Amino acid sequence: MDRRTFVQKTLIAATGIAAMPPLIIPERTDELVLGHNSHQYNLDVNWGNLNPKQYPVKDCHEMVQDSQGRILLLTNETKNNVLVYDKSGKLLKTWGTEYPGAHGLTLSKENGEDFLFISDNNRHQVIKTTIDGKVVMVLDYPKESGHYQKPEQYIPTEVAIGPNGDIYVADGYGEQWISQYSHSGSFIRSFGGRGNGPANLQNAHGICLDTRNINDPCLIVSAREENAFKRYSLTGEYMETIPLPGAHVCRPVIHGDFLYAAVLKSRAYGDDPSGFVTILDKENKVVSNLAGSTPTYTGKIPDEMYQTMKVFIYPHDVCIDDDENMYVAQWNSGNVYPYKLNRI
Repeated sequence: MDRRTFVQKTLIAATGIAAMPPLIIPERTDELVLGHNSHQYNLDVNWGNLNPKQYPVKDCHEMVQDSQGRILLLTNETKNNVLVYDKSGKLLKTWGTEYPGAHGLTLSKENGEDFLFISDNNRHQVIKTTIDGKVVMVLDYPKESGHYQKPEQYIPTEVAIGPNGDIYVADGYGEQWISQYSHSGSFIRSFGGRGNGPANLQNAHGICLDTRNINDPCLIVSAREENAFKRYSLTGEYMETIPLPGAHVCRPVIHGDFLYAAVLKSRAYGDDPSGFVTILDKENKVVSNLAGSTPTYTGKIPDEMYQTMKVFIYPHDVCIDDDENMYVAQWNSGNVYPYKLNRI
């Protein structure tokens, strides 16, 4: 679709939506400033670009930074499931050919050593590897929970690691249970599950450990179809819902006192793909939206958020490095490599 056709479709779709201004389509991206308040960034869409014939990507699902400062990208392209970059965007190595449904990538540090947990949709498994890809453990579907009769019902999307090494797996595309395992892989319990109650989950797409309150660590889980995050104790008790109207939030990412998340889509301009990145402070209040609407509140609930600038195509995950810069992986976006956003 050319720019003129897109603008026409945008205007038609926006007719009658008084609260939604026209979508900004920047002619250049190198001069953009994205975000609000203390979290503003310059955009680099060329970071990490490679020869797609030699190092192809399909869906760029998730990214983490390891203890060596390297940036690891997970893609469901089985020619090279994991691409390892330095922070300048130089490719250092690749590995992985056996993860056709590679979706979730979680870094765990154990006794000074880095490990990865890969959630694979197609294999219906979670695979723990060394930082260089050697498999050390495989978690199959949690038959012990009584919620599953066959592996195909279980489609894990993300993992979080508790303070004691317990493993929490979100079944975000399956039956919506969070399954808790011991460090060695023994099943402990399941909680959440499909339903409409406050403790239930609709599209439990992501999960992370929140230690911002060091005296009361908890789990934050995406309820993407509910436009919300939900908080649970480490033993699975529901604590509260964090409403985010208009935002289909993907994986929650904690860095310092802030919670970051890619928003796969917001209120759409016609049928076009949309999305932005949202940032919440320690009180879980929205403070910045990158390529999204200015955060405003009516009472304790944020006003509906939406994309304002056509920069991202279905952003799926963010990674914050040790210099406070951000990397954005995008799903179903024309096989683009990750973008880097330099903190201002």
